[in-house]
Amino acid sequence: MNIDINAIMQGISIWGLPVLMAIVLHEVAHGWVAFKLGDDTAYWLGRLTLNPIKHIDPIGTLLIPIALLIMQSPFLFGYAKPVPINWKKLRNPQRDMVWVALAGPITNLILALLSTLVLMLAVQLPASLLWFTQPLALMCQASIIINLVLLVFNLIPLPPLDGGRVAVGLLPYSLSQQLSRLEPYGFMIIIVLLIMGWLQAIIGPVVMGGTAWLMDFALRK
Repeated sequence: MNIDINAIMQGISIWGLPVLMAIVLHEVAHGWVAFKLGDDTAYWLGRLTLNPIKHIDPIGTLLIPIALLIMQSPFLFGYAKPVPINWKKLRNPQRDMVWVALAGPITNLILALLSTLVLMLAVQLPASLLWFTQPLALMCQASIIINLVLLVFNLIPLPPLDGGRVAVGLLPYSLSQQLSRLEPYGFMIIIVLLIMGWLQAIIGPVVMGGTAWLMDFALRK
């Protein structure tokens, strides 16, 4: 496989900041909502910060996105170090864990919508500012994609994903206990789904459809 260094560097310059913002703010949102609901674990560990160094996971934040760039993947994916949550400190653990879990995907949805708004404004700027608006527009498009990927992926109802934690919190006790027992095997299941191509088949159409809709809205004359 021929590796185009220039293409990789261009990809990093476009995708780097959107990916970092998407995964860092996703985790900070979990910790911030948990803090508001009584759990100060993330606060005392210094994780309620926008400093990316505090959230970088060598594999999820660096290796996986760069590998996907090298493989010329149509969209990137990554994750930060999970923010530690002590559910026992929450005022109403079962209910509050639902809100803590939803905080990450909701943050990604907000970022996707804000990126759409910025893109809409950028394309309205004069052509004389193309040196600024063109890279800004590309970064906004990248931000829309990565945030929709994280939104849809994390809402899959399988622990330890956010959707799984939401399901555990909302289902009747017997069903929630059965689902929670899958958590130790959750990532193995995800890897199998990824290898079989089923994960892409699940999230791909939703992400691409959502991206197309937001892009059409932003670029509408």
